[in-house]
Amino acid sequence: MLRLNVASIKVWTFLMVALLVADAAASVASGADASYSRPQLLLEPAELAKPDVAGRYTILDVRSEEAFAEQRIPGARWVDHGLWAKAFGDGDDAEQWGQRIGELGIGNGSKVVLYDDSQMKNAARIWWILRYWGVSDARLLNGGWKAWQAAELPTADGQPTEVTAVKFEPEKRRDWLATKSDILGALNGVRKLQIVDSRSEGEFCGTAGLSNKRAGAIPSAKHLEWSDLVDAETHRFKSAVELRQIFNNAGIDLNRPTATHCQSGGRASVMVFGFELMGASQIQNYYRGWSEWGNEEATPIEPGQKSAKNEPAKD
Repeated sequence: MLRLNVASIKVWTFLMVALLVADAAASVASGADASYSRPQLLLEPAELAKPDVAGRYTILDVRSEEAFAEQRIPGARWVDHGLWAKAFGDGDDAEQWGQRIGELGIGNGSKVVLYDDSQMKNAARIWWILRYWGVSDARLLNGGWKAWQAAELPTADGQPTEVTAVKFEPEKRRDWLATKSDILGALNGVRKLQIVDSRSEGEFCGTAGLSNKRAGAIPSAKHLEWSDLVDAETHRFKSAVELRQIFNNAGIDLNRPTATHCQSGGRASVMVFGFELMGASQIQNYYRGWSEWGNEEATPIEPGQKSAKNEPAKD
């Protein structure tokens, strides 16, 4: 029979308390809302500005090359958002992506933080692509470039330091990507999958859209515009309380397996990030989205119903 003396119990209690305190301190240090399920996904500008913190991260600037050259966060490296957005394709070219990611100096154990000036949309896409290829510790700078400037933190300009390429071995996360077949399977009852449309209300209802052959929505899709998750003024993600209410008002259940889409993966990446931030564990990006679905002849389409946006999710 196991016996514990008083001294052993005290030591065990001390260690448990220390672990809890350390965990709480880590969340507070990130500066993110501690009531998020995964606050570590966001890094605050004031925290990244600390030299000992910045040195632990590969900082990626997802703005235009011109904006990067003019002024940037010290130590940041530029990533070509347009190239990455088009190059992802079906998410199958592991060799090419291993080289592309490694050229940024990102190895398999690297910590990465990304920022943009597009209300988190472009940074979220690159974040999602990195996570898909196996970069496990990738975060967004909360508020992006706008928040960095508002805090009057140091900036750099001129010629950036040359980046030394490293070896990166891709570890594909197929569970992060939904395909047309997955969506059709959900509509046919093969998969239980909640579909969330991250586009604008006009695109969802079929009254506005991009240059697609067909307009409308995937049948049964819930609608929540990506920008509803981010404060339009500060570019920061809304609080956990606000996000929970927003998801609920849209009839979205964070605990259900979900695939989200937009036109071509970027706006949906913000939605994936929001789901992850709130603790969801089964969220996929239908990356090809409406650029594929809306240009097929046989995919089922219906006009999105605005009323569906206001049906609360059932517990």
